[in-house]
Amino acid sequence: MEDPELLILTSLADGPKHGYAIMADVRAMTGIRLGPGTLYGAIPRLEQAGLIEAVDSKDRRRPYRLTGRGAEALRARLGSMRDLSAQGLRRLEAT
Repeated sequence: MEDPELLILTSLADGPKHGYAIMADVRAMTGIRLGPGTLYGAIPRLEQAGLIEAVDSKDRRRPYRLTGRGAEALRARLGSMRDLSAQGLRRLEAT
């Protein structure tokens, strides 16, 4: 299952990154190739929702970082996924 917004938020959880670094990090974490169109389509949605923000940079790359609101949203989403995963595994064991 691929959720670009979740993948981007997770990548930014350990610090600011520019687009190429996010794509490389996502691929290293998950094996999923997040294409530029997908990445740069999701970034404005995350910015508009207040979950990430651009960081000032002296070069042409534009790094992004997780906001406090983004960290809270990521924590909640990962917690829900953990709960769903545990429930699914229990059900599989019962069969």
